[in-house]
Amino acid sequence: MKAVLLADTDTDLYSTDIPPSGTIDFIGSCYFTEICKCKLKNIACLKCGNIVGYHVISPCKPCLLSCNNGHFWMFYSQAVFGINRLDSSGVNVLLWGNLPDLEENTDEDMSCISEEEYIR
Repeated sequence: MKAVLLADTDTDLYSTDIPPSGTIDFIGSCYFTEICKCKLKNIACLKCGNIVGYHVISPCKPCLLSCNNGHFWMFYSQAVFGINRLDSSGVNVLLWGNLPDLEENTDEDMSCISEEEYIR
C-alpha cells in the first residue's frame, strides 16, 4: 500500500502487513525515532544488500492508539516498486472494500487478546 511517512510528509513509502519472503532480512541494530518510542529495525535486500526500508518491531502505545492500518513493514518508494496483492482466488486485486466482514464469535475468550491485536 502506498503511504506517506507521518513524521516527514515528503517521504513516500510502501507498507504491508506481510513481508516478502526470501528477499529481505534485518540489518543493523534496533533504533527509535525522535518523534515517538516505536522500536524500528532496518531491512535490506538480500540480493544487493541495500537498505530498502524498516520494520516496526514494537510500536509505541500512542502510535498503536492512533489511526493505523496494521502495516508495520515499511519500504522506501525510491528503493522498491509496489505490486498489488491478489485475493484468495489469485486473480482479483485485493481491495479494502472487498474484505469479508469479521463474524462475531461469542464463544471465544477475548481476555487473552493483546491491546495490539485489538487495534489491528
